[in-house]
Amino acid sequence: MSSPTRPSRPAQKGQGQWALGSREPLNPNERMKKDSDGLDVRQRITDIYSRTGFDGIDPGDLRGRMRWMGLYTQRAQGIPGGKTAVLEPEELEDSYFMLRVRIDGGQLSADQLRVIAGISTEFGRGVADVTDRQNVQLHWIRIEDVPEIWERLEAVGLSTTEACGDTPRVILGCPLAGVLDDEVLDATPAVTEVVDKYLGDREFSNLPRKFKSSISGCAHHCTNHEINDVAFVGVRNAAGEAGYDLWVGGGLSTNPRFAERLGVFVRPDQVSDVWAGVCAVFRDYGYRRSRTHARIKFLMADWGPEKFRQVLQDEYLHEALPDGPAPDRPATDQRDHVGVQKQVDGANALGFALHTGRIGGELLATVADIAEQYGQGRIRTTADQKLVILDVPDDAVEDAVAALAAHDLQVRPSVFRRQTMACTGIEFCKLAIVETKGHAKELTAELERRLPDFDTPLTINVNGCPNSCARFQTADIGFKGMVVGGEEGFQVHLGGHLGFESSIGRKLRGNKVLATDTADYVERVLRGYLEHRTDGESFAAYATRADEDWLR
Repeated sequence: MSSPTRPSRPAQKGQGQWALGSREPLNPNERMKKDSDGLDVRQRITDIYSRTGFDGIDPGDLRGRMRWMGLYTQRAQGIPGGKTAVLEPEELEDSYFMLRVRIDGGQLSADQLRVIAGISTEFGRGVADVTDRQNVQLHWIRIEDVPEIWERLEAVGLSTTEACGDTPRVILGCPLAGVLDDEVLDATPAVTEVVDKYLGDREFSNLPRKFKSSISGCAHHCTNHEINDVAFVGVRNAAGEAGYDLWVGGGLSTNPRFAERLGVFVRPDQVSDVWAGVCAVFRDYGYRRSRTHARIKFLMADWGPEKFRQVLQDEYLHEALPDGPAPDRPATDQRDHVGVQKQVDGANALGFALHTGRIGGELLATVADIAEQYGQGRIRTTADQKLVILDVPDDAVEDAVAALAAHDLQVRPSVFRRQTMACTGIEFCKLAIVETKGHAKELTAELERRLPDFDTPLTINVNGCPNSCARFQTADIGFKGMVVGGEEGFQVHLGGHLGFESSIGRKLRGNKVLATDTADYVERVLRGYLEHRTDGESFAAYATRADEDWLR
């Protein structure tokens, strides 16, 4: 299978598709990328900006290319959500940065985690967030400190390269890859090969928009393949051979869309070439005229899976892929790997819940210590803002659980603690309208007090704006931040779900809740569910059919 090459096509007007001859930049973002590749900004940060400080940064680098190195300016403190869409970027931003550390496949060693912890403590005011894409985000980072931070990260094999920007972002992988005995196959080699081949490759450093990937053989579908731009899902073909089913075109934000199967079977040794082929199709045929229309999901919506497969095979892979089966239905819809799980080698994996991903630098160092004391120093991040410690022997499980619980890291959390997520919110994000993480923590505690016996799996996702970083559209109860009557509030989405019956949450006209009233609202809706559900009915199924009066 040969490497992807750009096809040559006659020039056509349209959406700025390179493959159709439209190479002239059609908006400021495309012009910025044509002027200088985003990867070039690293040298300027090291040689110039770390010496001049924030005020010496070129605007095109500051609000554009720095993302290629995992850097976003963070929101200035004290600016209310009502000003988000009113102020100019330079009025919203602080002179500090969010720095995203990419953790492909969610795999960390204790030494790597200690380095991240030390950076958070020394340079980031002790703040760290585990994201729902397996990364760790740091805040309060000064540009003067970035070269030193990179040196520390790279000394232990970590990177911030292409953690943001119009690039291939972190490759999601099952945190228990190679550990659980029910996985279809261990996708770790495939994730590693893609990263080794293509991270920082200039062939893919100027995509129309971000490109999110998942490569997993997990039987629980823990990387949420339905909402990735490209996803490889572990399957077995009719001959019993383990490989991957290929999905393309998923994504949420303001135009949510689930990925579609191309219907092909990808052998493990083909993954990196097929991944590069899909990425190249997006690069060459993706829509570059409008940023709001530039994700691969829009191309898939127009083409359909049959045409996408044909173009991929004919123009990029130069061979046909065989038809393949769809994934098996997982035993459970809970994908977070929280709890005590038996490893194939007889040891145990301990997955535990943070408060919506927020964890300080000192506590990260403590997790590294616990992972070494009770296991072998292997830690994993999940796609649900959780952490997992591997390799805990049977006779040490309860001691490890207690050691984590002493720091409010719960291996056996309540339903509400386990399945509540929140994005960064107005604390640091320039797009946010409301506060999220602190509110979600308070909401969790209040629901635990009011409904202590509630034990049905339930996701509550709190998002600060319409962009769905915390996946509010696919939660049982999703809150989208907005201003309600001059105060912080939320538009409510109900009954979202990922899985074999994937659905976007139901939005009822006018169903808006003040932030101060969310606990009352959720309690009432859940009591209605408990009263009116049928035997075995999930909340998502109930919310789909329930009378609107019970849901408002």
